[in-house]
Amino acid sequence: MLVRIEPTSDAPLFEQIAASIRSDAAAGRLRAGDRLPTARDVAAALDVNLHTVLRAYQDLRDEGLVDMRRGRGAIITDAVVALADLRNEIDELVARSRHLGVSPELLTSLVKEIAHDR
Repeated sequence: MLVRIEPTSDAPLFEQIAASIRSDAAAGRLRAGDRLPTARDVAAALDVNLHTVLRAYQDLRDEGLVDMRRGRGAIITDAVVALADLRNEIDELVARSRHLGVSPELLTSLVKEIAHDR
């Protein structure tokens, strides 16, 4: 697993780390039961503070995507299945919107509007 961050981004590093893991999960590169690298290993590889990685892992835990247990580390939960399914549905929606000539910006705006109304 490769965790990606962009140091020049305005987004906090912990959010970028969590987003990278979320993206891998949605794309099917992570499966239920997979262990994430230790926070210490990720921090060393990315040259970031250990607490930054722990914050990302805790956010993923709070979302239900990761289970954290002392001695076992961080493990991807069954929630990854629903996330991957949602990713497939989004791929279909994007393909349909392209076919209809809807711009990515308009599609994004529509999704945000609907998500905020519900």
